Amino acid sequence: MKISYKWIKEYVPDLPETEKLYDIFTYHLCEVEGIEKVRDDTIFDLNILPNRAHDLLSHQGIARELASQLGITFKLPEYKIPESKPTKLIKKIETPKCRRYMGRIVRNIKIGSSPEWVVRHLESIGQRSINNIVDATNIITFDCGQPAHVFDLSKVKDLKLQVRNAKKREKITLLGGVEKILNEEMLVISDYYGNALDIAGIKGGKYAELTEDTTDIILECANFDPVSVRKTAQTLNIITDARKRFENNLSPELAEYGMMELSALICEMCPDAIFEDIVDVYPKKQEMRKINFSTDFINKKLGSKITSSEIENIFKNYNFSYKKEKDFFEIIVPLLRLDLEIPEDMVEEIGRIYGYDKVKPEIPKINFKPKINEIFAKIAWAREKLLDDGYSEVMTYSFTNSGEVEVLASASDKKFLRTNLSDGLKESLKLNQLNAPFLGMKEIKIFEIGTIFLKDKEEMHVAYNEKKEIKEITLDKFVSEKLSSAEHENFLLKISSVQRRRASQGSSEETFSSQTFRMWSVYPFISRDVAVWMPEGESSESLKKILKENGTELLIKEPYLFDSFTKEGKTSYAFRLVFQSYDRTLTDNEVNEIMTRINQEISKNTDWQLR
Repeated sequence: MKISYKWIKEYVPDLPETEKLYDIFTYHLCEVEGIEKVRDDTIFDLNILPNRAHDLLSHQGIARELASQLGITFKLPEYKIPESKPTKLIKKIETPKCRRYMGRIVRNIKIGSSPEWVVRHLESIGQRSINNIVDATNIITFDCGQPAHVFDLSKVKDLKLQVRNAKKREKITLLGGVEKILNEEMLVISDYYGNALDIAGIKGGKYAELTEDTTDIILECANFDPVSVRKTAQTLNIITDARKRFENNLSPELAEYGMMELSALICEMCPDAIFEDIVDVYPKKQEMRKINFSTDFINKKLGSKITSSEIENIFKNYNFSYKKEKDFFEIIVPLLRLDLEIPEDMVEEIGRIYGYDKVKPEIPKINFKPKINEIFAKIAWAREKLLDDGYSEVMTYSFTNSGEVEVLASASDKKFLRTNLSDGLKESLKLNQLNAPFLGMKEIKIFEIGTIFLKDKEEMHVAYNEKKEIKEITLDKFVSEKLSSAEHENFLLKISSVQRRRASQGSSEETFSSQTFRMWSVYPFISRDVAVWMPEGESSESLKKILKENGTELLIKEPYLFDSFTKEGKTSYAFRLVFQSYDRTLTDNEVNEIMTRINQEISKNTDWQLR
């Protein structure tokens, strides 16, 4: 929003020079997007954020804020309250989306040019002067933040107005001649004969537009639901200053002040005008809010050392009504401050006023001694124990086709949560046994630690195999059985040392320096066995060397010696070879050719004999 320095100086006579205001805006209120000189005035372009749009999208709002920040006087002018006569204006609200509506008939006005000061104020912030009555409504909008509108009274039949929802596909021609088609969710101001006068809170219609011959008018200052205004404006693609203020929420209490200021301004520009009583429809008054907090609460949230007296000075400068008892405060939130609702809002408010630059950065005092989670510790210990015993960990599905706990919206064959780990571990064992040659393992030893789900509880279990037999017990029982009584007493200390050792091993450069990851093949492997009689005492390494040299690149693992025995002065060595391709499925013929070549090389040694 554009703010005129000379305009706000009318409310704060002791306002400092513009250079100082720049820092106050930047460090305590909002971003300054630009500063420009307009004749003998300075214009600030301020980026007012939505949380303060309800009170800062106005010159009075900015002036109050600056006066409070600087601890200087904010002074409103003395408005001339015109005398009024009884009115016959009838106003009806048919929707809760209109929270307050104030209307007033003014007769015997004269449409003409505006006073020079009005034109200067409007032009300084980029607005053009239209005529004295329209300019008055614009001055009010930018001065106190309350949008206002004016209708030609002669177009309103029987002096009856209503706020209602638009009819389906109802049409209205707006000021400027653009026609819009409305829907039932949109709000309009109309007369009792159905003629829409304007789109509530957004833009006036052409039907009751002022002309040079207009002598009697209706003033409007109202308050509308912000969500309704935004939805309507977005749907119709209309951007106005009124829309900007209403969609960010305004206090209904502001309407009364807006009507008073508008009446005084028209009285000044049209001295012969006759004012009638104000019609004020205010179904549900804005409730007063209180917030309680302590100085300690503020300092803990900010990390500051603000004293109670400093907080009290802030409240005095901002004219907050408050009660204080020792270091505890209770404030009555000003009606125009819709952003202050909870104690944390006061933390932000006091922080920005006090100045975040005054809050010294300090590292909080935190006890970094780790707290060991006993369940996790047991899991870690059980895993460590089984890994040390030569087991490998597997993880199987928690979802099964039967169980005690059913899962909604799951796969048709996985509608239940598992009741044991054994079933999944059995399947995993079968698959791993098939791959034993590929893995180069004599025996498959696997385990799983996981949760099982019973009808009335969940339990953490441990399952592992002893050859083909699967054993499953609870985690607690596994730990108690495997730990000696002495170890059990120092369990937490023991697991803590285990975790530290694992962490140090995991972070060691040596752990990874000799390992290079290579993506595994998606194609099946073929295994072949080779057994050779060799003279007793001769090492198997010479045979292993021949296997590696002639196995080609398809031999993906080191030849694995799985059997050896000595008989009658000779030793038999049996190796397992695993062949696999990274780009195709191998055939028996391909592997047979390699085996033939290997056998030929072995036969060259006269002391060796293929079994």
